[in-house]
Amino acid sequence: MAVVRFHLVSTLAPAEVLAVLTDFSPARAEAWPTIDAKHFEVHDLGDTWAEVTEGTAAAWERARYEWRAGGDTVTVTTLDSKLFGAGGGWVFRMAPEGDGTRVDVELTREPTTLKGKMLAALLPVAAPPSLRKSFAGPLRAA
Repeated sequence: MAVVRFHLVSTLAPAEVLAVLTDFSPARAEAWPTIDAKHFEVHDLGDTWAEVTEGTAAAWERARYEWRAGGDTVTVTTLDSKLFGAGGGWVFRMAPEGDGTRVDVELTREPTTLKGKMLAALLPVAAPPSLRKSFAGPLRAA
């Protein structure tokens, strides 16, 4: 299992960060650089959860998002993934910081293939800078 932890500071308020993370409208594929419209599908959506497939041809995953209205955590459970299979996921924890929000991110991957295991070994070193950069735009973070 590979675990990656990092944080970023957003200029958005915690409620706004929550709204960005849980916006499953067609605008999601435009806002997030790691999601293309061809690999974005909302399978089911509730008030505090969603099941979606998102990503690119090279790296997509089907996941279940869960959160509480007004809450400070979004949990994403990977149901299937091109690179890693089921298991693992993301946890986003938000806390006010200055005029914005500190977002603590934890990514867990459960590799099932040789390629996935090789990629998972690189994640703790290579992933934080690239993930921080991919979140910076949508979350308005430095």
